[in-house]
Amino acid sequence: MPPEVAHAHCDIPCGVYNIHAATTGAETVVVMTEKIVALEEQNHHDAGFHNTMSRLVAVKEEHAGIVKDELHMLWSDYFKSEHLEKLPDLHKTIWGATKLCSLVRREVNLDAAKELEGVVQKVGEMMEEVRA
Repeated sequence: MPPEVAHAHCDIPCGVYNIHAATTGAETVVVMTEKIVALEEQNHHDAGFHNTMSRLVAVKEEHAGIVKDELHMLWSDYFKSEHLEKLPDLHKTIWGATKLCSLVRREVNLDAAKELEGVVQKVGEMMEEVRA
């Protein structure tokens, strides 16, 4: 029997896409940034300081990357062109969020980390709005 052509409008089944990984990543970025800021007040000559600081930075950067990857996936796979009618600022919102991911990776910026957390929440709300 010859194979049949299958058609799908999503890369993965509908209902699987969610904002949870991006939310957890953004929360982690905030917590790691808070810990880095608190650690900066300690003795910089201690080996434990350098070990802890490098671990905090690595986790912060890893999770900012996770957020960026998740947002790119939602932008390219979940949101469709018809969603732009309902969400005219979709592209600007996600583009800005991915730029924040880059900023929080290269800086210790608690305000930007908290802003990223808020924008990820907004993307989640946008997902709910087009699901309705």
